[in-house]
Amino acid sequence: MTAPETESLRARPAPARRSEWRTQAPLVAVVAVGGALGATARYALTLAWPTPPGGFPWATFWTNVIGCAVIGVFMVLITDVWAAHRLVRPFFGTGVLGGFTTFSTYAVDIRRLVDTGHPRTGLAYLAATLVAALAAVWLASVAARLVLTRRQP
Repeated sequence: MTAPETESLRARPAPARRSEWRTQAPLVAVVAVGGALGATARYALTLAWPTPPGGFPWATFWTNVIGCAVIGVFMVLITDVWAAHRLVRPFFGTGVLGGFTTFSTYAVDIRRLVDTGHPRTGLAYLAATLVAALAAVWLASVAARLVLTRRQP
């Protein structure tokens, strides 16, 4: 092979990949920091309100309902009220609230209740969380829009 042929075979770093990483790094960082904050808040809530064996997992239930209500208000604020910085939604919506809400623990709680002989409690928890979480996000977004329209002249 000639020198020009070997030069063309060498791997060269793609400048586009470097610039792509530079734009994605802040996004990954804010999601990670937000997720750590949200997960810490959720963990603190479960320590403050432990679930007895076979009992209804109130801490996880309210964590998910509150998180859904907050996301309803947050989405109204950042879509209808002010143009947020590009990292606000990933930080707070994906990071903080994604780390705070815990639908994986919800699924584990249901399984644990069923496996330990409490299928009715598990079914009630399954249905109540689903209905309450969906109602919370909807009611919170409607309430936020009502408050905002009443405040406008």
